[in-house]
Amino acid sequence: MKGPSNISANVRAVLMSLVAASLTVWATAAEVVVPPAAHHQASAAEETADPQDALPAVTRSVVNYPVPAIRLVRDDGKNVALIDELNDGRPVVLNFIYTTCTGICPLASHVFSQLQHQLGAERDQVHLVSISVDAEEDTPARLRAYAQQYSAGPSWQHYTGTVAASTAAQRAFDTYKGDKMGHTPVTLVRTAPGGPWVRFDGFATAAMLLKELHGKGQITAAVSSTRP
Repeated sequence: MKGPSNISANVRAVLMSLVAASLTVWATAAEVVVPPAAHHQASAAEETADPQDALPAVTRSVVNYPVPAIRLVRDDGKNVALIDELNDGRPVVLNFIYTTCTGICPLASHVFSQLQHQLGAERDQVHLVSISVDAEEDTPARLRAYAQQYSAGPSWQHYTGTVAASTAAQRAFDTYKGDKMGHTPVTLVRTAPGGPWVRFDGFATAAMLLKELHGKGQITAAVSSTRP
């Protein structure tokens, strides 16, 4: 038969084990409890978040793209040389779209619409250029109707042309994917004729493009690099 001292020692050991187990459970529970105020703040942040914040990260790179000697048809029906359109002395923001697109193009055009609004008094000093990747379907009339949907001003012009010319433009800016269904969101910015192009792969926001035009673009994207 065990003595009283042995029983007391056993009792103390059991009590210590129970206390240790209780502390472990309490600590684990404390780690997963979210204070009501923090939960409210998180919910409020989710409610006020910009939908574009959920889009994949944008990659920024600096590239030297020579403008090809091709001719396109502007949305006013005029046959023009692309090099003349891009080298008229203004900064250029360029993208590729097509009028029947239901995925990438509406968002890309919405961003251009926002940009021209945010430019304010500067809007006529920046040339927004949208080139169709569906030259067979996108006539100047269709491009005009498309432009009206996004309240395009006189400094935002849309271009079409022959299939060969459209393909050449896409190849020149390394956006050609074989057909219109494969095209990806790319926006290009050049602040002066003869200068390098800043390329955004992904959905660049109007705020990012505006910063680029104002010379503060190095901090607008997840990755910044220079291509040859």
